Amino acid sequence: MGFKCGIVGLPNVGKSTIFNAITSAGAHAANFPFCTIEPNIGMVQVPDKRLDALSEIVKPERVVPTMMEFVDIAGLVEGASKGEGLGNKFLGHIRQVDAIAHIVRCFDDPDVTHVADTVDPERDIDIINTELILADMDSVDKRLHKVQKLAKSGDKDAIKVNDILGKVKAHLDEGHPVRTLGLSDDQQEEVKDLFLLTLKPVLYAANVGEDDLPGGNAYVEKVKAIAAVEGAEVVLMCGKIEAEISELEPEEKGEFLQDMGLDESGLDKMIHAGYSLLSLDTYFTAGVKEVRAWTMKRDSKAPQAAGVIHSDFERGFIKAEIVGYDDFVASGGEQAAKEKGLLRIEGKEYVVKDGDVIHFRFNV
Repeated sequence: MGFKCGIVGLPNVGKSTIFNAITSAGAHAANFPFCTIEPNIGMVQVPDKRLDALSEIVKPERVVPTMMEFVDIAGLVEGASKGEGLGNKFLGHIRQVDAIAHIVRCFDDPDVTHVADTVDPERDIDIINTELILADMDSVDKRLHKVQKLAKSGDKDAIKVNDILGKVKAHLDEGHPVRTLGLSDDQQEEVKDLFLLTLKPVLYAANVGEDDLPGGNAYVEKVKAIAAVEGAEVVLMCGKIEAEISELEPEEKGEFLQDMGLDESGLDKMIHAGYSLLSLDTYFTAGVKEVRAWTMKRDSKAPQAAGVIHSDFERGFIKAEIVGYDDFVASGGEQAAKEKGLLRIEGKEYVVKDGDVIHFRFNV
């Protein structure tokens, strides 16, 4: 698994249209609010040309890319945190994702109804963010009520958690998402079980008209300004174009994108932005039976990277035989790289690099 990304936004901003296009999952898309009730889920291969290059050399029986899960969550509206538009149910779905892709309408089209009648990215983003903040405030208040009693009794752990929650509450009260508070890793761990919505990394997907690719428009500039303050990513995409791309054969997609003046599809942009947001990297295993991509947290040491494959690999880790991707390809394979002295034996303290081709040795 690469990561799990929840797609949110107001009704009729193009969420389900984009979801259909990038996952080809056939999610229901219609020109009225709340057509999505249960979340639609789709698995997408993470594009990585390095996987193709390795496969050309190794000629394996099968090639396995890493996968990304998209969850299309119904359109949120003002009052969702209080149950408006079935909001509480929808907000619950968001708590389970690793990152949030916030689709923002950045196109004018009189034939597509806007829930607020006009196109205004700043207002739309504020509505969604406010509802997520209000939902988090409710979660924090409930936990504070329990923790404060223990803190008053002198419980050291409760005192520490109470202090963290107090800072979180004050930040939320000011209308700011928790991700901008700057909590340390240890502090985040203390509130991890609250699954705070505004602590999740966010990327804004500006859904524009075909004529506004690839440069964007005035609406997009407003989204970028908001993202800059939050430290969020912004991706430009066009739902209609993504739908066309999804119907093309792989060999046709490159030519189509080139004709559009695009380097990559909106889906690829979202995935790459997600990897950047979550500090994820990819390493590979390459053998005659299988060439496979694996997603890991950036700066993982060899045993932790091995644990992505199976927990037994991490527990019984002995060593890792590693060839860098560039060396593997330039040499034409592992054996040739070994003969050139490019294969390294690394231990438990080795920090795995993006693109490393690895064979793990371990005890069961």
